[in-house]
Amino acid sequence: MPAPRTSSTENKRSDRSVQTDARAKPARPESGAASGALRAPVVGSSKSLSLEEGVFGAEVKPHLVHETVRAEQNAARAGTQGGKSRGFVAGGRSKPWRQKGTGRARAGSTRAPHWTGGGLAFPPGTRTYEAKVNRKARKAALRGALSAHAQGGTIGVLDPAGFEAPSTKAALELLGSWGKDLPVLVVARPEEEALIKSFRNLDRVVVTVPAELEVQQLVWARSLLVTEPALELVQGRAK
Repeated sequence: MPAPRTSSTENKRSDRSVQTDARAKPARPESGAASGALRAPVVGSSKSLSLEEGVFGAEVKPHLVHETVRAEQNAARAGTQGGKSRGFVAGGRSKPWRQKGTGRARAGSTRAPHWTGGGLAFPPGTRTYEAKVNRKARKAALRGALSAHAQGGTIGVLDPAGFEAPSTKAALELLGSWGKDLPVLVVARPEEEALIKSFRNLDRVVVTVPAELEVQQLVWARSLLVTEPALELVQGRAK
Protein backbone atom coordinates (compact mmCIF):
# COMPACT_ATOMS: atom_id res chain seq x y z
CA MET A 1 0.00 0.00 0.00
CA PRO A 2 1.58 3.37 -0.97
CA ALA A 3 2.55 5.77 1.84
CA PRO A 4 0.33 8.83 2.31
CA ARG A 5 1.59 11.97 0.64
CA THR A 6 2.45 14.89 2.90
CA SER A 7 1.21 18.32 2.08
CA SER A 8 3.42 21.38 1.59
CA THR A 9 1.94 22.93 4.72
CA GLU A 10 3.18 20.06 6.86
CA ASN A 11 6.63 20.31 5.31
CA LYS A 12 6.79 24.04 6.18
CA ARG A 13 5.77 23.30 9.76
CA SER A 14 8.49 20.69 10.13
CA ASP A 15 11.06 23.12 8.69
CA ARG A 16 10.02 25.78 11.20
CA SER A 17 10.38 23.35 14.08
CA VAL A 18 13.90 22.46 12.94
CA GLN A 19 14.85 26.14 12.68
CA THR A 20 13.42 26.83 16.12
CA ASP A 21 15.45 23.99 17.62
CA ALA A 22 18.59 25.27 15.89
CA ARG A 23 18.14 28.72 17.41
CA ALA A 24 17.54 27.30 20.87
CA LYS A 25 20.09 27.82 23.59
CA PRO A 26 22.67 25.02 23.64
CA ALA A 27 22.29 22.61 26.53
CA ARG A 28 24.98 22.26 29.15
CA PRO A 29 27.00 19.04 29.25
CA GLU A 30 25.45 16.17 31.20
CA SER A 31 28.66 15.03 32.83
CA GLY A 32 27.92 16.93 36.03
CA ALA A 33 27.21 20.39 37.36
CA ALA A 34 30.88 21.29 37.65
CA SER A 35 31.53 20.80 33.92
CA GLY A 36 29.02 23.52 33.00
CA ALA A 37 29.92 25.90 35.80
CA LEU A 38 31.58 29.25 35.15
CA ARG A 39 35.28 29.24 35.91
CA ALA A 40 38.07 31.81 35.94
CA PRO A 41 41.75 30.98 35.50
CA VAL A 42 44.23 31.64 38.26
CA VAL A 43 46.79 33.83 36.51
CA GLY A 44 50.29 32.42 36.72
CA SER A 45 49.20 28.83 37.30
CA SER A 46 47.21 26.05 35.65
CA LYS A 47 44.41 26.16 38.23
CA SER A 48 40.98 27.72 37.88
CA LEU A 49 38.28 28.75 40.32
CA SER A 50 34.53 28.38 39.98
CA LEU A 51 32.40 31.52 39.86
CA GLU A 52 28.90 31.93 41.21
CA GLU A 53 26.52 31.73 38.30
CA GLY A 54 24.04 34.04 40.01
CA VAL A 55 26.67 36.81 39.92
CA PHE A 56 28.85 36.09 36.88
CA GLY A 57 26.19 34.44 34.74
CA ALA A 58 23.50 37.09 35.05
CA GLU A 59 21.80 38.90 32.20
CA VAL A 60 23.47 42.12 31.09
CA LYS A 61 20.94 44.96 31.12
CA PRO A 62 22.48 47.97 29.34
CA HIS A 63 19.89 50.47 30.58
CA LEU A 64 20.64 49.65 34.23
CA VAL A 65 24.39 49.78 33.62
CA HIS A 66 24.02 53.19 31.94
CA GLU A 67 21.84 54.54 34.73
CA THR A 68 24.25 53.38 37.42
CA VAL A 69 27.37 54.66 35.64
CA ARG A 70 25.77 58.07 35.12
CA ALA A 71 24.80 58.24 38.80
CA GLU A 72 28.35 57.32 39.87
CA GLN A 73 29.88 59.95 37.62
CA ASN A 74 27.44 62.61 38.85
CA ALA A 75 28.20 61.73 42.47
CA ALA A 76 31.89 62.36 41.79
CA ARG A 77 31.23 65.97 40.72
CA ALA A 78 32.20 68.56 43.31
CA GLY A 79 29.31 70.94 42.64
CA THR A 80 31.23 73.87 44.14
CA GLN A 81 30.45 76.38 41.39
CA GLY A 82 29.02 79.67 42.56
CA GLY A 83 28.62 83.38 41.92
CA LYS A 84 28.15 86.53 43.98
CA SER A 85 24.86 88.31 44.33
CA ARG A 86 24.69 92.08 44.97
CA GLY A 87 24.93 91.41 48.70
CA PHE A 88 28.33 89.69 48.41
CA VAL A 89 30.08 92.05 45.98
CA ALA A 90 32.45 94.51 47.64
CA GLY A 91 31.48 98.17 47.57
CA GLY A 92 28.21 99.84 46.77
CA ARG A 93 27.32 100.76 50.34
CA SER A 94 26.25 104.37 49.82
CA LYS A 95 23.72 105.76 47.45
CA PRO A 96 25.60 107.00 44.34
CA TRP A 97 23.57 110.22 44.11
CA ARG A 98 20.54 111.80 45.72
CA GLN A 99 17.08 110.54 44.90
CA LYS A 100 15.69 113.65 43.21
CA GLY A 101 16.87 116.69 41.35
CA THR A 102 19.67 115.26 39.22
CA GLY A 103 17.62 114.19 36.20
CA ARG A 104 19.14 110.76 36.33
CA ALA A 105 17.49 107.49 37.10
CA ARG A 106 17.27 106.73 40.77
CA ALA A 107 19.86 104.29 42.10
CA GLY A 108 20.47 102.86 45.52
CA SER A 109 23.71 100.97 44.93
CA THR A 110 26.47 100.67 42.35
CA ARG A 111 26.44 96.91 42.76
CA ALA A 112 22.99 96.27 41.29
CA PRO A 113 22.92 93.47 38.66
CA HIS A 114 22.49 95.89 35.74
CA TRP A 115 25.57 97.89 36.75
CA THR A 116 29.09 97.15 35.52
CA GLY A 117 30.87 95.44 38.39
CA GLY A 118 27.59 94.58 40.07
CA GLY A 119 26.46 91.25 41.40
CA LEU A 120 24.59 88.49 39.59
CA ALA A 121 20.81 88.51 39.63
CA PHE A 122 20.43 84.74 40.11
CA PRO A 123 23.90 83.40 40.87
CA PRO A 124 24.56 79.64 40.79
CA GLY A 125 25.30 78.15 44.17
CA THR A 126 26.76 75.00 45.64
CA ARG A 127 24.66 72.03 44.63
CA THR A 128 24.75 68.25 44.47
CA TYR A 129 24.45 66.23 41.28
CA GLU A 130 23.69 62.93 43.01
CA ALA A 131 21.00 60.82 41.37
CA LYS A 132 19.16 58.10 43.23
CA VAL A 133 19.41 54.58 41.87
CA ASN A 134 17.50 51.81 43.58
CA ARG A 135 19.56 49.27 45.47
CA LYS A 136 18.28 46.35 43.39
CA ALA A 137 19.06 48.22 40.19
CA ARG A 138 22.62 48.95 41.38
CA LYS A 139 23.20 45.29 42.23
CA ALA A 140 21.76 44.18 38.89
CA ALA A 141 24.08 46.59 37.07
CA LEU A 142 27.06 45.28 39.06
CA ARG A 143 26.15 41.69 38.22
CA GLY A 144 25.75 42.62 34.57
CA ALA A 145 29.17 44.28 34.40
CA LEU A 146 30.81 41.29 36.10
CA SER A 147 28.98 38.88 33.82
CA ALA A 148 30.20 40.75 30.75
CA HIS A 149 33.80 40.09 31.81
CA ALA A 150 33.03 36.46 32.61
CA GLN A 151 31.31 35.87 29.27
CA GLY A 152 34.10 37.60 27.38
CA GLY A 153 36.83 35.62 29.13
CA THR A 154 38.51 38.78 30.43
CA ILE A 155 38.43 37.91 34.13
CA GLY A 156 41.26 36.31 36.06
CA VAL A 157 42.04 35.41 39.65
CA LEU A 158 45.21 36.41 41.48
CA ASP A 159 46.90 34.45 44.23
CA PRO A 160 48.12 37.02 46.79
CA ALA A 161 50.63 34.48 48.15
CA GLY A 162 52.74 35.09 45.08
CA PHE A 163 53.50 38.64 46.23
CA GLU A 164 55.30 38.38 49.54
CA ALA A 165 57.04 41.70 48.84
CA PRO A 166 56.11 44.57 46.50
CA SER A 167 57.47 43.99 42.99
CA THR A 168 56.27 46.03 40.04
CA LYS A 169 58.45 43.91 37.75
CA ALA A 170 56.70 40.72 38.85
CA ALA A 171 53.29 42.33 38.33
CA LEU A 172 54.26 43.45 34.82
CA GLU A 173 55.49 39.97 33.93
CA LEU A 174 52.27 38.48 35.27
CA LEU A 175 50.15 40.75 33.08
CA GLY A 176 52.34 39.92 30.09
CA SER A 177 51.92 36.17 30.62
CA TRP A 178 48.16 36.60 30.97
CA GLY A 179 48.00 38.37 27.61
CA LYS A 180 44.78 40.33 28.08
CA ASP A 181 44.11 43.85 26.84
CA LEU A 182 44.68 47.00 28.87
CA PRO A 183 43.37 48.85 30.84
CA VAL A 184 43.17 46.40 33.72
CA LEU A 185 41.19 46.73 36.94
CA VAL A 186 42.69 44.93 39.94
CA VAL A 187 40.45 44.25 42.95
CA ALA A 188 42.25 43.32 46.17
CA ARG A 189 41.61 43.46 49.88
CA PRO A 190 43.22 46.31 51.86
CA GLU A 191 45.33 43.80 53.79
CA GLU A 192 47.07 42.67 50.60
CA GLU A 193 49.48 45.62 50.62
CA ALA A 194 52.32 43.88 48.76
CA LEU A 195 50.07 43.04 45.82
CA ILE A 196 48.49 46.51 45.77
CA LYS A 197 51.88 48.23 45.76
CA SER A 198 53.04 45.94 42.96
CA PHE A 199 50.23 46.88 40.57
CA ARG A 200 49.40 50.49 41.47
CA ASN A 201 52.40 52.04 39.66
CA LEU A 202 51.72 50.33 36.33
CA ASP A 203 50.38 52.39 33.46
CA ARG A 204 46.69 51.85 32.62
CA VAL A 205 46.19 49.70 35.71
CA VAL A 206 43.79 50.76 38.47
CA VAL A 207 43.71 49.08 41.87
CA THR A 208 40.64 49.21 44.09
CA VAL A 209 39.13 47.37 47.04
CA PRO A 210 35.83 45.44 47.02
CA ALA A 211 34.06 48.02 49.18
CA GLU A 212 34.83 50.78 46.63
CA LEU A 213 34.25 48.79 43.45
CA GLU A 214 32.06 50.73 41.00
CA VAL A 215 30.25 49.76 37.84
CA GLN A 216 31.96 52.50 35.84
CA GLN A 217 35.34 50.97 36.68
CA LEU A 218 34.20 47.59 35.36
CA VAL A 219 32.85 49.20 32.18
CA TRP A 220 36.09 51.17 31.68
CA ALA A 221 38.39 48.17 32.16
CA ARG A 222 39.07 45.79 29.28
CA SER A 223 40.24 43.12 31.73
CA LEU A 224 39.53 42.30 35.36
CA LEU A 225 41.79 40.73 37.98
CA VAL A 226 40.44 39.75 41.40
CA THR A 227 42.34 38.17 44.25
CA GLU A 228 40.93 35.00 45.77
CA PRO A 229 39.99 36.60 49.13
CA ALA A 230 38.48 39.62 47.38
CA LEU A 231 36.41 37.42 45.05
CA GLU A 232 34.16 36.34 47.91
CA LEU A 233 33.55 39.95 48.94
CA VAL A 234 32.78 41.00 45.36
CA GLN A 235 30.29 38.17 44.99
CA GLY A 236 28.72 39.13 48.31
CA ARG A 237 28.25 42.75 47.19
CA ALA A 238 26.55 41.71 43.96
CA LYS A 239 23.99 39.40 45.55
